[in-house]
Amino acid sequence: MPTIHGGVVPPVVTPLTEDRRFDVASFENVIERMLAAGVDGIFVLGSTGEVAFATDELRAQVVREARRIVGDRAPLLAGVIDTQTDRVLDQVRRAEDAGADAVVATAPFYAVTHTPQIRRHFELLGERAQVPVFAYDIPVCVHTKLDADLLVELGRSGAIAGVKDSSNDDIGFRRLALKNADAGEPLVLFSGHEFVVDGAYLSGAHGAVSGLANVDPEGYVRLHRAHLAGDAAAVRAEQDRLARLMEICLVAKDVTGWGAGVGAFKTALMLLGVIDSNQLPQPFDGLGGADVDAVKAILAEVGPTS
Repeated sequence: MPTIHGGVVPPVVTPLTEDRRFDVASFENVIERMLAAGVDGIFVLGSTGEVAFATDELRAQVVREARRIVGDRAPLLAGVIDTQTDRVLDQVRRAEDAGADAVVATAPFYAVTHTPQIRRHFELLGERAQVPVFAYDIPVCVHTKLDADLLVELGRSGAIAGVKDSSNDDIGFRRLALKNADAGEPLVLFSGHEFVVDGAYLSGAHGAVSGLANVDPEGYVRLHRAHLAGDAAAVRAEQDRLARLMEICLVAKDVTGWGAGVGAFKTALMLLGVIDSNQLPQPFDGLGGADVDAVKAILAEVGPTS
């Protein structure tokens, strides 16, 4: 089983046909483009990958197809996000059977839980999963901010292998990175923020899981390699360009929130000729009209060249 040390691990979109069927050919195009760019892993069924919208059958199909496409060229991570522990464990088994090398899980949600239950949740996942477990810190969706001390404790015990941070809490991430360093770095820390990956690296992140890497995987690979080389000027220049490119997620007028962000990623990929349609799962619709034109203008100015 490949070891996940960090690097660029894009959260892959799940392309759909116009009638909302899984577009396997476009999915393969997205992943092959990422691998050609030199990414360090592939993450399917994250928030960008529409995990919250996918049936169990579609989730399994997405992981199986990703495993077939990736082969042994990179580690494959799969989101197993669900409401409570037993449901997550069921998703873990499905992901393992489909070929995932690691799984990514949030804290429990819907039923209110607190630190003792969250600790036990991840302990049970660590005990029963046959692959490494990564904690996904995304309080905007699950309404729980994962505690830094708890995460480090779970890392030291072996229950989790790392953290994907999408908390929008730079202070909290800095505290987590410091505590992780003090404990001997039991956790691999990934930043999920497109605008401030450079800052996350300075704080102690080992890698980036950025949705914009669907659109520009080469840019995030260049950013990571410049960081490893200690080239601060190159890091700043690449991050500034990527931040300007991330404006594609802020220009839509007809949809907001998740649909604007993932809708922009899919629209950019469609305009670049990587996927056939920018369709979204119900109840959302793909971007159209002036929203597509706005994404196109930003791509022309600061988008990838390949």
